Amino acid sequence: MNLTTPRIENGSRRDFLRSAVQAAAGLTLAVYLPGAQAATAAASTPEFEPNAFVRIGTDGMVTVISKHLEMGQGAYTGLATLVAEELDAAWSQVRVEGAPADARRYNNLAFGPFQGTGGSTAIANSWEQMRKAGASARAMLVSAAAAQWKVPAGDIRVSEGIVTHGARKATFGELAPAAAMLPVPANVVLKSPEHFKLIGKHAPRKDSAGKVNGRAQFTQDMHLPGMLTAVVAHAPRFGATVKSFDASKAKAIKGVVNVVQIPTGVAVLAQDTWSAKKGRDALKIVWDESRAFKLGSEEIFARYRTLAQQPGLVTHSAGDADAALALPGRVLRATYDFPYLAHAAMEPLNCVVRIGEGECELWYGAQFQSIDQPSVAALLGLAPEKVKINMLYAGGSFGRRASKDADFVLEAVQIAKASKSRAPIKMVWLREDDMRAGYYRPAFHHALEAALGEDGRPTAWRHRLVGQSIVAGTVFAGMMIKDGVDAVSVEGAANLPYGIPSMRVELHSPADIQVPVLWWRSVGSTHTAYSTETFIDELASIAKQDPVAYRLALLDKHPRHAGVLKLAADKAGWGQPLPAGAQGTRRGRGIAVHESFGSYVAQVAEVTVSADGSFTVDRVTCAVDCGMVVNPDVVRAQVEGGVGFALSAALHGAITLKDGAVEQSNFHDYAPIRITEMPKVEVHIVPSAEKPTGIGEPGVPPLAPALANALAAATGKRVRSLPIRTEELKA
Repeated sequence: MNLTTPRIENGSRRDFLRSAVQAAAGLTLAVYLPGAQAATAAASTPEFEPNAFVRIGTDGMVTVISKHLEMGQGAYTGLATLVAEELDAAWSQVRVEGAPADARRYNNLAFGPFQGTGGSTAIANSWEQMRKAGASARAMLVSAAAAQWKVPAGDIRVSEGIVTHGARKATFGELAPAAAMLPVPANVVLKSPEHFKLIGKHAPRKDSAGKVNGRAQFTQDMHLPGMLTAVVAHAPRFGATVKSFDASKAKAIKGVVNVVQIPTGVAVLAQDTWSAKKGRDALKIVWDESRAFKLGSEEIFARYRTLAQQPGLVTHSAGDADAALALPGRVLRATYDFPYLAHAAMEPLNCVVRIGEGECELWYGAQFQSIDQPSVAALLGLAPEKVKINMLYAGGSFGRRASKDADFVLEAVQIAKASKSRAPIKMVWLREDDMRAGYYRPAFHHALEAALGEDGRPTAWRHRLVGQSIVAGTVFAGMMIKDGVDAVSVEGAANLPYGIPSMRVELHSPADIQVPVLWWRSVGSTHTAYSTETFIDELASIAKQDPVAYRLALLDKHPRHAGVLKLAADKAGWGQPLPAGAQGTRRGRGIAVHESFGSYVAQVAEVTVSADGSFTVDRVTCAVDCGMVVNPDVVRAQVEGGVGFALSAALHGAITLKDGAVEQSNFHDYAPIRITEMPKVEVHIVPSAEKPTGIGEPGVPPLAPALANALAAATGKRVRSLPIRTEELKA
């Protein structure tokens, strides 16, 4: 079977937007149509393709091949900027497409021989690679022009996609055929920052126009000839399996074509999603729960609290914290509880699969190709190169599509295999599937103790964490550090920057909790930043010292932490009184600073609290040091989005279990923040000559502790479990 690339349409979204535009008198949208340009480029022969990341057609269009998934974080724009900068291309002539699954050519340099997007590495690991790709292409175009014009290459100039020498001019497209015949240079000289024209400047995002005009291709937009849609009935408890099922009523529903059993449940295949859902709802399934997990959230936390009373595996040790804590003096103790959290991306999981003779092709928002491709190949008995993955846009992920065992991709392929049909299959998870069928940010319990010296500074610090390991027993087990400690469980705690003479960090990772867990935007720092930054704030309060000055005194060996802390405090007006709120309300300001994924972020939150404990987050001031900035608008957008994401979790986020079953199912009981809850957000970027570091995740960790510290400043009450409960803040 020839797996040719089909036409992908999004008629409903496009028609909706067209109607909306026609209805809005006088409204004009100026949009760039990448689809039309792509068709022209595809017809251009020959194409100039000097490396895996750049392709230039005779029409002059520059196609940047992105090895990183675009899921809203701005990867396509950032990577295209790096290429266009060194190529001296006009921004309007640059388009981006996702790379195929090929770890040999498209491996993530931060992960080794592995193709995947995650850990806020897209720009950081591509900083030089993509610039060199653009510089190599430029050098070859210049060489082609020099040969044609018989002039020294050093006398040729390139700007906005035009190659010039005196009065002579040529476009990239005109030079592409000749450049394609030249050898790729072994070494190229990259620009110095003072010559940047695009890096560090505003450039419109490359994915925005397609998302406005409906041409952006998400998995849900896929429509292949003869395609069936599959919806799966998953077990109500983790570890349960299908004992038996009756599909007679499901098959009687109009549009339902087939019902098949797969390892994860029972799939209903239909001509459309709604028919598949109705068929699934009509199934009668008897589940075998003999090996199912049946503990509830309270029982899990009770076990965690018991474990926290005992020493765990040591992940960091300096001095003798146990001895120092045993000495007479002031000692503060606090415990914290953090619930399971769902990823809850706007686009639930989905995948399109078509199995042919000796080959398989998939379309979806592919985040971990080096996990998915070999997993599918093993299931079908194929060589990995016979599994073709087409990377489409993803409507968010927050870590969920970075599956450590290719769970949802394998589920789609299992459905296609079990159906014994040559029809392409689109597997669709509904919101309820996404919420109840795993995976989750692990639940954690923290226990902290600190001893204070006469000057009010901590002399000893002991931190015990209890929670499931994300990587244990997976292909990522290499991320375990000494004694089997999961590094992501203790990040932000084991590397605490504060200058404390004696420190000990310990971890318990219970292996018998069967709730599926996975990385969640900013991973371990989601809980370690909260416990450490609220605890240090409480120590400052006990010492009767200003929270900013207290932190700065402990950060003398960490200038980048101190830098963002000072900037955020200054921009927020720290030390100046807050304007009074309405009668009967209390106002407060709180701060937090944290480093994650190589970037440093400090945030100041301002709140207004009513007598009944309800509150508003009025303003969040952020300072960011993420090295050299490729696109400041993308940095600001990611930090603003991180604030909203973190605020949703702080105010509402909790996945709870009762008898092993997840209680939440959709946005009515796992609510994102509403527009009225979103504060004013200011983002201030620290100028830097350092190489770029991550930005997709670092804006998340400081928000919740800054908020909790602001609430404590307003009410005098410390919040030690999330989400925040207003009844704890009553006057």
